[in-house]
Amino acid sequence: MTLAAIGQIRSTSSMQHNLHQCTLLIEKASAAGASALFLPEASDYIASSASQTISLAQPISSSPFVLGLQAAAKHHSFPLSVGIHEPSPHSPQKVTNTLLWISASGEITHRYDKLHLFDVDIAGGPTLRESASVERGPRIEDPFPTPLGKLGMLICFDLRFPEASLALRHRGAQILTYPSAFTVPTGKAHWATLLRARAIETQSYVVAAAQVGFHNEEKTRRSYGHSMIIDPWGKVVAELGGEEDEEGRGLDEGEIAVAEIDLGYLEKTRREVPLLRRTDVYPEIL
Repeated sequence: MTLAAIGQIRSTSSMQHNLHQCTLLIEKASAAGASALFLPEASDYIASSASQTISLAQPISSSPFVLGLQAAAKHHSFPLSVGIHEPSPHSPQKVTNTLLWISASGEITHRYDKLHLFDVDIAGGPTLRESASVERGPRIEDPFPTPLGKLGMLICFDLRFPEASLALRHRGAQILTYPSAFTVPTGKAHWATLLRARAIETQSYVVAAAQVGFHNEEKTRRSYGHSMIIDPWGKVVAELGGEEDEEGRGLDEGEIAVAEIDLGYLEKTRREVPLLRRTDVYPEIL
């Protein structure tokens, strides 16, 4: 049985604190018999302002957070996916929102930079301008083999754009990952629905590790949680909680959940319900 693990954390502006959370989850996932761990978007830090987001970013090659995870992956011989920030190579006033795949030998073998940025003004909810500090990614990266299957990488707000997931399915993805930090209003309204939709329309496993709870003492930024794994039929096969306890911490903060990734079941689903596209009528998504 091949198991995937999702880890749920509450990143703060302290990379040391966040690294400690993540290394504990690596230990838990390894002990649970998983073949890989998926960590949320912005696992290295979540800042209180755009200026702090920029000031905290460090190059991957010298980031204590990334180096610490590489060492932990190598120590446990355990691969993982993790969302981080890096200074933009094009603008000193921007960072990238990046997803890394770290192999069981501790090497960074793949990366993806977030395409779609979260610029919203929700009535009765938060106003966020990710584009104030983050540079858009340039491309969809091809899926690549992992111990779980062929993985396609996307991040958070990318979830609202089915074109990206369909392109990855067209390129051979069997698993899609959406590390996220959804707000509570958008999470309650759309999170599970969107994840299930992407799984159903691509007939793929969807693995979505999420941030949870308040990220600073001022309580100006709060994430929904509810990390999930969804199978190709759209069934939620693993889920963590999200609501806060009396101290304002997200439930299942610092926890993992695991689920089987059964590629035989995936192929059965695709075979029994073939999606024969009418590309003579509408454009093919590549």
